Amino acid sequence: MPAAVKTNDQMDRSFLTASIPELVKKMSTAEKVSLFAGKDWWNTVPVPRLNIPSVKVTDGPNGARGDSFYHMCPASALPNATCIGATFSSELAGLGGALLADEAKARNATCLLAPTINIQRSPLGGRAFESFSEDPTHSGLVAAAYVNGLQAKGVSATIKHFVANDQEHERMGEDSIVSPRPLRDIYLRPFQIAQKLAKPWAYMTSYNKLNGTHCSENEWLLQNVLRKEWEHDGLIMSDWYGTYSVSESINAGLDLEMPGGAKWHEASLVTHLISSHKIDPRTVDRNATEILKWVQKLAKANEALVYAAPSKEKTRTQHQAADAKLLRRIGGEGIVLLKNEQSVLPISGSLKVAVIGPNAKAKVLTGGGSAQLRSAWSVTPWEGLEANKPSGVELSYSVGAMTSKFLPILGSEFTDANGKQGFDLRHYPIVDGNQAAAPAHVEQWDTSDMMMADFHLPELGDEFFTELLAEFKPTETSEWEFGLCVTGQAWLWVDDKLIVDNSKNQVRGSSFFGNGTEEVKGTLKVEAGKTYKLRLLHDARRAPGEDGEVTPFHINGIRLGAFPKLDPDQAIADAVALAGKVDVPVIVAGLNADWESEGYDRPDLSLPLRTNELISRVAAANPRTVVVLQCGSAVSMPWIDSVSSVVYAWYLGNECGNAIADVVYGRINPSGRLPLTFPRSERDIPAMTNYKSARTKIYYEEGIWVGYKHYNARSISPLFPFGHGLSFTTFEYSDLKITKPPKKGSKPDEWKLGVSVKVTNTGTIAGSHSVHFYTCPPPETSTSLKHPEQSLQAFDKVKDLKPGKSATVEVVLDKYAVSHWDEHYNTFRAELGEWSVKIGVDAQTMYGDAKFTIDEELEWTGL
Repeated sequence: MPAAVKTNDQMDRSFLTASIPELVKKMSTAEKVSLFAGKDWWNTVPVPRLNIPSVKVTDGPNGARGDSFYHMCPASALPNATCIGATFSSELAGLGGALLADEAKARNATCLLAPTINIQRSPLGGRAFESFSEDPTHSGLVAAAYVNGLQAKGVSATIKHFVANDQEHERMGEDSIVSPRPLRDIYLRPFQIAQKLAKPWAYMTSYNKLNGTHCSENEWLLQNVLRKEWEHDGLIMSDWYGTYSVSESINAGLDLEMPGGAKWHEASLVTHLISSHKIDPRTVDRNATEILKWVQKLAKANEALVYAAPSKEKTRTQHQAADAKLLRRIGGEGIVLLKNEQSVLPISGSLKVAVIGPNAKAKVLTGGGSAQLRSAWSVTPWEGLEANKPSGVELSYSVGAMTSKFLPILGSEFTDANGKQGFDLRHYPIVDGNQAAAPAHVEQWDTSDMMMADFHLPELGDEFFTELLAEFKPTETSEWEFGLCVTGQAWLWVDDKLIVDNSKNQVRGSSFFGNGTEEVKGTLKVEAGKTYKLRLLHDARRAPGEDGEVTPFHINGIRLGAFPKLDPDQAIADAVALAGKVDVPVIVAGLNADWESEGYDRPDLSLPLRTNELISRVAAANPRTVVVLQCGSAVSMPWIDSVSSVVYAWYLGNECGNAIADVVYGRINPSGRLPLTFPRSERDIPAMTNYKSARTKIYYEEGIWVGYKHYNARSISPLFPFGHGLSFTTFEYSDLKITKPPKKGSKPDEWKLGVSVKVTNTGTIAGSHSVHFYTCPPPETSTSLKHPEQSLQAFDKVKDLKPGKSATVEVVLDKYAVSHWDEHYNTFRAELGEWSVKIGVDAQTMYGDAKFTIDEELEWTGL
């Protein structure tokens, strides 16, 4: 009989001290090639004969989800990346990375698929909320701190998506056409800075093409730039199903195809191409070496974890208090106070406050797609405002409007047969085309949004029936609305009455990465206190004549929502009436994971459905209206002149409600500043005329004029500029000066410029404040290139500065701060002449003018 295959815990640990080149020599070609793709969705392939273990990876940028989309392990959810960017705090980015390392290890993973540092070329990008900023230097500096925090604890970062994956439209086939200067100065720059300052242990290639060649098989990108110029000494993996070739990707330097099992880097295919001389055996050795070096690094840093017996993923409940404190701090420092007329905020004293809006009692913690996770705990805005309210504040509530794309998933009114919140699930095989008489698997679950992409049981196969059973106990006599989004077909009965039939005339929607239907709804009148029997039946097979899947992997998905049916006119009227009776209305609105998600871009900047009408009418009834917006990127605000205050709260993770309450009630003084420009309308977006894939190509025609550089160059007044953010106190700058001019004859790597400025708190309460340093090039000449008039190059944060007190902030700028890519020389160069450093009140308003001169050639490549 063949010997049993050893698992990691059964292997000796000789691999930890093995010479990788010597180990590669001992491997057969088949063993080397077996490493070139994952074992499954989340693990690499082990080689038991040589005691080479597998290691596990996990999504994602704002939390470690674990190894299941379906049965997600409850996790700590960080505020989204744009919120982290808004803190302008490398310290907080690093602390967030360190927390994510602990979270990854709790899921038995030693690699986190993060951070995302693509540029917010347009705020309409579906994954804009996953990225830090529209500015490449800011993105790179924040990413470096995040990566260092993660890797200091032995967990590999996987910095992504390399490169120019700045929209979701046709992302697997679109060709990003980017000329050399913007490619270098904008889109590669954040990766370059992170590589210099943090050396990520892994890179993930993007789905798209770059200038005609898919990034996963782009030799210029992976070998010339990443390996040679930047000296990356780590792994290069594909995005999930982002490999499109065999020899082309392997020869270009793609080490690892994910997920497994192999689709392109399949052993017999690769071996055939070796024998036909399309792949050099030395290339096989090179790629195997890179993979093994990476696995060895992770195994050394996490020996006890990698060699442990298989164990269940864990939620770090014993660390929840400490995690919550950090997450609340990040959220609080990332919240941006956009407007605060009449000093309506902070709210204190004996005041009646109406909390209005669809997001107030909803769990809006993250954006959608692979960034989604199941939170270990959550605090809604309503819960945070109620729990933290000052003495004398009296709260009331009105929903105002329903503005979600889908009905909310099943809430506390729905229980299983034993009275526990949730429901019973039964999964049935298909036998002779019909549902089997008995279920093959029975379980109890508590979320009715179920993407079963990774739910596989041999007795069920890929397609099966799922039955959901629940008891429904409404607390009020009213009409309820039920909604179903599914892959395949589904029916919903309440007390044996068919309420929703989603099996005919289906329309493809955005759910389940575009594989699911639009929501089909039905209504039912119910009585308070009565118990109803709810039954949903899902057939994973698509309805006859329906199109197949739009993803390269199979998804079974069910989303059941339910909510008391609202008369939309009456709901707004009730909110308006309530607003007129209180001192301060606080509207909590915005987007959520249904509107901002991987897989599709937003069509426009508008808040959904009747949100703008709700805000406008409430503000007309009470001019002291405060608007709290939960969004991952920019939205338009046609009502901006009518409200007193606007708090931009992003997606704040587990501690969402507490962080919002801290700002609204003044427990902390807001210090967040915008990491992107908020346009007044879509026509002002730099990429507006060339954003989507048109005949497979996206032309980045705006060049280097991305974000605030576009608005400044064209004298466009945005809704709110990059860097804008108010405080409950005021700050003044003084004494901006060059403290350390560059030395004569400095080589590029030695070129340094010290700059300092004094910050004084001129208000009445303590506050923190981030200071933004911009460099300004010499005046344009007949031979120079055109440059942005000012570009952010450094930032630092003054913490808890007391009223009347001052602090001096000093930074050291290097060659990056004055260099641009010169397409004539194919190098980075600096313009000769008189430069200056200014402090950005925001990206359009500058303070000071500290001058310095570059009178010697500064030319370089690499890092």
